[in-house]
Amino acid sequence: EKAPAASDTPSVAEGEQIYKRYCILCHGSDGKLGVNGAKDITVSKLTLEEREMQIKKGKNAMTPFEGILSETQMKSAAMYSMTLK
Repeated sequence: EKAPAASDTPSVAEGEQIYKRYCILCHGSDGKLGVNGAKDITVSKLTLEEREMQIKKGKNAMTPFEGILSETQMKSAAMYSMTLK
């Protein structure tokens, strides 16, 4: 069974899958884990656009996902991160 193709429309559902694959190791399932200096996403004041940029460019020990994820996937991951409160 093939994985669903990445869509051109960002979605929280797609973002959750991306988060579980790439982000959970340091940020944890609830966004609060804090491994390798990862910030607590649940208290982040970053806007959606700022989160997208951080996912794209990385920060400190965080991997820059530019070239790994598509623009749509990065936006989806940022949208999902907004739901972690």
